[in-house]
Amino acid sequence: MPRWERENACMLSTRTATALYIGAVLGPGVMFIPAVAAREAGPASILAWAGLLALSIPLAITFAALGIRQPEAGGTAAYVRKAFGRRASTATGWWFLGGVVIGAPAVALVGGFYVAELLGAGRGVAVTAAVAMVAIVLMTNAASLRTTARLQLVLAAVLAALLLVAALTALPHSKADNWTPFAPHGWLAIGGAASVLMFSFVGWEAGSHLAGDLKDPARQLPRAIGAAVAVVFVLYIGLAAATIGVGTTSDVPLADLMGAGLGDVGRRITALLAVLLTMGTMNMYVAAGSRLAGALAQEGNAPAFLAAPRYALGAMALLVGVLMVPLALEAIDPDVLMRATSALFIAVYVLATAAGSRLLEGGPRVASSVSLVAVAVVFAFSGAYILVPVAILALTRLARRAVPV
Repeated sequence: MPRWERENACMLSTRTATALYIGAVLGPGVMFIPAVAAREAGPASILAWAGLLALSIPLAITFAALGIRQPEAGGTAAYVRKAFGRRASTATGWWFLGGVVIGAPAVALVGGFYVAELLGAGRGVAVTAAVAMVAIVLMTNAASLRTTARLQLVLAAVLAALLLVAALTALPHSKADNWTPFAPHGWLAIGGAASVLMFSFVGWEAGSHLAGDLKDPARQLPRAIGAAVAVVFVLYIGLAAATIGVGTTSDVPLADLMGAGLGDVGRRITALLAVLLTMGTMNMYVAAGSRLAGALAQEGNAPAFLAAPRYALGAMALLVGVLMVPLALEAIDPDVLMRATSALFIAVYVLATAAGSRLLEGGPRVASSVSLVAVAVVFAFSGAYILVPVAILALTRLARRAVPV
């Protein structure tokens, strides 16, 4: 067993694996993406939600089948290596790591802004809250994967319950007038909304990086992903319908939904929800990203020092800190980093589903082929952000020349 896997070995239960998947998909995106999609396509944005939820099924089947076939820390990078070789695998791994590093500070700051606005505070409080959340997640992951999994189990249960409350309490306040006109910006706007919403659907691949920590992947992984799909479907459709019905298009739509049903108490609860969502997503991705960095280093596809968990987490902390500076100074908009992150993860999906189409057989192979076509279409709606994966590859080549592997 590689040193990285030996140092982090632990067996996860099906319940904990389910929490990890739910925590990977449910994230800070639900704090603002529903309103962004509604502004993009109007009530017709619910069709984009439905389409991406439908896409989640073959994606989940694909990654479950790949995780069972090849349960190891390399996850998506390992699947791509098996199908297309080392170069494609290295690209996949670095795109995933790039998404984690670029997305973490943006996600943290969005959570911080949510807290600051609800508390009536300024940007300084938002930045402080963001830094604190990042620090806690990094320290938790440094403690052990088992600690990470236990924290994720609690976070996933609480945030899922709060999201359900937000949708159920807001729906009775919906107005029929808010559903008309149904497609005010035309039907093609649904594609743009789907591209924006993809940020809230990235996550199905992350749990496959932890498949090697399941005692019986063939039995546990399908159950975990199946349960996660069901939970995400109910919560997302509820949130989409409530957002459109209530008519909120503000930057804090979740607070509006909680406020519509529960008043000021609901809005205050949303501050806690924002922290849970932010930390839950970062927790999952930092865990998966640090393990992937170790796997890439073991294979010689990343600097050798990343094989040590503490150094991998230290490198993440440094890069996130560097990106946090221009965010704090308003030199970069968090939305820019989020769109870049989405483009990177969709690029990972394209290669991973292509690998599934080559490696799998029967029903899972069909699911992979369907997923490949769908994610390629979504990727096309990324616009100029398609160049981000290209830039990441160029930077990693420079890094490999500067630091021995």
